[in-house]
Amino acid sequence: MTRTHASRIRRTLASPLLLVWLAVLAVESTLAAAAPGDPALIPSIFRPESTPAHSIHELSMLVLAITGIIFAVVFGLIVYALVRYRRRPDDDGGEPAQVYGSTQVEIAWTVTPVLIVVVLSLTGARAIDRIQNTPRPAASLDVTAVGHQWWWEFRYPSLGIVTANELHVPVSDPANPTPTFLKLLSADVVHSFWVPRLAGKMDLIPNRVNEMWIAPEKPGLYLGQCAEYCGTQHAKMLLRVYVHARDDFDRWAGEQRQAGAQSQNVAEGRRIFETTSCISCHAVGGTVGTGTFGPDLTHLMSRETLGSGAAPNTPENLRTWIESPEHAKPGSLMPAMNLTRRELDELVAYLETLR
Repeated sequence: MTRTHASRIRRTLASPLLLVWLAVLAVESTLAAAAPGDPALIPSIFRPESTPAHSIHELSMLVLAITGIIFAVVFGLIVYALVRYRRRPDDDGGEPAQVYGSTQVEIAWTVTPVLIVVVLSLTGARAIDRIQNTPRPAASLDVTAVGHQWWWEFRYPSLGIVTANELHVPVSDPANPTPTFLKLLSADVVHSFWVPRLAGKMDLIPNRVNEMWIAPEKPGLYLGQCAEYCGTQHAKMLLRVYVHARDDFDRWAGEQRQAGAQSQNVAEGRRIFETTSCISCHAVGGTVGTGTFGPDLTHLMSRETLGSGAAPNTPENLRTWIESPEHAKPGSLMPAMNLTRRELDELVAYLETLR
């Protein structure tokens, strides 16, 4: 092997390794920025906290181990070839002796990949069967998740609750499992539901019903997002899953079943809500607003974020969102309301009471 050939191999080898290294740094930086100061909020498949996620994690570790061994062997052989056949001072530039085949080597590189594929196929099929064909306990919770451009709608048929962007579920005790089964629908294009620490990805496809389930083991907040490019604001179609102890979940459900605010102190704001185009898209319990194109606002201020994670849910951000949705979420399908300053103040004051 000539020095030119060796140099070319080194450049070819270095480029992918550099790209992988840069990609890892970029992912880590993005995840750290999304959850500053709290590593528990990083949506990593390597920290499973739900039964389906454990099955996926175990399969991932096996795949990584096998592929890691393959990488080590191939990389070792390349390094050996670079060192063993490097150009020597007495090299006359002639072509080395040619080897035209080895039955043993050809059998090895044919049989070994076949065995690897068989092992990965069988273990993958076992993991899929374990997740998809699990029996459904009587105490399980049913939730319908609907993907919209670009937000999430969550319906609890048995509880009579409709909310948006933040999924609330009870913790599942292994001794008394209470998993949550999700029926996945799409209102427009293909979306993908993915909360890495709770389960794998599952697409939401128009005119099709897909299903998945989660069984969170610990209370807390778990982050995810749409994992299928669905349009302009795909990157800001974020997911927040709140896992509660059973008593806390029952308390949350009871609060969500209550009607919206009826205070006379914000009667003018309610009038503005009910007499403008707000009611064409949004619903508020106890009012004439029954729109379904946008999120249900009955308990808007009980949510942590606005615009499916685009901004914290504060009165200032709520005002900005109503005045100019494009400012917080370019490409949002919500139009600017063009309200006067007084009307905007009254409407925001009313919406702040929706807890």
